[in-house]
Amino acid sequence: MDLKYNSISAEQAAGLIKSGQRVFLTGNCSTPLRFLEALVDRYETLQNVEIVQLLGLGPGNYITPEMAEHIRINSLFIAPNVRKALSEGLADFTPVFLSEIPRLFREGRLVLDVAVIQVSPPDARGYCSYGVEVGVTKSAAESAGMVIAEVNPNMPRTLGDSFIHLNQIDYVVEVDYPLPEVPSPPPSPEQQQIARHVAELVPDGATLQLGIGGIPDAVLRQLGDHNNLGVHTELFSDGVMDMIESGVITNAMKSIHPGKVVAGFILGTHALYDYVNDNPIFEMHPTEYVNDPYIIAQNYKMVSINSALEVDITGQVCADSIGTKFYSGAGGQLDFVRGAVRSQGGVSVIALPSTAMGGKISRIAKQLKPGAGVVTTRYDVHYIATEYGAVDLWGRSIAERVHGLVSIAHPDFREELLAYAREQNYIGRVFKGAL
Repeated sequence: MDLKYNSISAEQAAGLIKSGQRVFLTGNCSTPLRFLEALVDRYETLQNVEIVQLLGLGPGNYITPEMAEHIRINSLFIAPNVRKALSEGLADFTPVFLSEIPRLFREGRLVLDVAVIQVSPPDARGYCSYGVEVGVTKSAAESAGMVIAEVNPNMPRTLGDSFIHLNQIDYVVEVDYPLPEVPSPPPSPEQQQIARHVAELVPDGATLQLGIGGIPDAVLRQLGDHNNLGVHTELFSDGVMDMIESGVITNAMKSIHPGKVVAGFILGTHALYDYVNDNPIFEMHPTEYVNDPYIIAQNYKMVSINSALEVDITGQVCADSIGTKFYSGAGGQLDFVRGAVRSQGGVSVIALPSTAMGGKISRIAKQLKPGAGVVTTRYDVHYIATEYGAVDLWGRSIAERVHGLVSIAHPDFREELLAYAREQNYIGRVFKGAL
C-alpha cells in the first residue's frame, strides 16, 4: 500500500501554531520534544497560546516568566516541571478526574484547536500506535481541529484501542530520539515496610491498580509469593514486566480482559518499552475506559493501591496539594477507589509514610492543612496503610477511626493526636481503646 502523508519539519509544525489557539500536548514519556523545542524558539511571535497538558516530562523551558504572556500552560495534572510556575501565577491548573478529561474535549468544554502527539511509525495499512500514552491522547486527537504527530521509530507499537490512521493526521514530523525514561528507584526501608502491610491485603487472583510513586513499586516487590495476579491500571512501570517474567502476574483469573494487562499509559525504561512492543499481553485503552469505575468494578478481587500527602484522623485523604499549594492532581485515585470497593472481593488502599520533613510532621494529621484538597472523602475511604500497619475505616465510627489511625501514626505523635481528638469530642474525655 502506498502510504501518503504530509511530512514537515518541527520548525514548520511550530509555525502552524497561531496566537490565541489552544494546543493539546501529549505528555508522560510521549512528550513531543522536537516540536516543543521549535515552539520555544518562536515564542516571541505568539500571544495567548494555551498549552493543555497532563504529566509533562523533560525540560520545562516552555514554562518560564518570559514566555508566560506568549505561551501559558493549563495543566490537568501537575508535573514537577510546572509546580514552580503554578505557585508563581505563571501557569493554570484545571482540577478534573482522569476519567472525565476526554469529556472536556469531546463536549467542547475545552475546545482543542491543535493536538500535538507522538506515535509509532505506520504499519503496512497506515495505522500508527499511540505507544506508551493512549490515556487522554486518543480523545484529544479525535477532538482537535488539527493533528500534528511526531513519528518516532523508538515509540513501541502497543496493542489494544491504541491506533490512529495516517489519514487522521494532518502533518507528520519525522523524528528519531530515545523516549524519556522514568526508572524506579530502590524502595526505602520505610516504603518496604508499608509495602509488606499492603501486600497482606492482596489475595491470590487479585487484579491490581497501582498508582505512581515509590510505595506502589515497593508493593509489587512484596508480591513474589502471590499467584495469578492480574493488572487493570491507569499506568504501570518496569515492576509489572518483572512480575510477568517471574510468573506472578498471569492475568489468568481476570473477569474482564483475561490474559491481558490493561492500562492507559506507561512510565518506565527502554527495557520496558522494548518489552511492550507488539506484545499481545498488553492492551492499551483510553482513560475513559480504563478509569471508568463501572468497568473497574467488573474486575473480580480488584485491588487499588494509591498514595496520599496526608490523612486526617476522620479519614479525609489529601493527595493533590500541600495546604493551598497545588502539588499534583486527583488523577485516577477516586476512580479506582470507587471501582475497587464495588468489585466482588475488592480492596481499596491509601498508603503513605507516617511522617514528612524528616519526621517533624505527622502525615496522620489532626486536621488537613488549611486549603488542602480532599481527593478521597471520608465517605469513600477504606484501608489506610503506613509503615506501622493498615486499618480499615469503612463502616467505622469517628471514634473507631481515630483509634485505628492513631495506631498507625508515628509513635511520637500519637498522644498529640489523641489529645486533639478528645478536645473535639471525637472519642470522649476518657478513651478506653487500647493502642
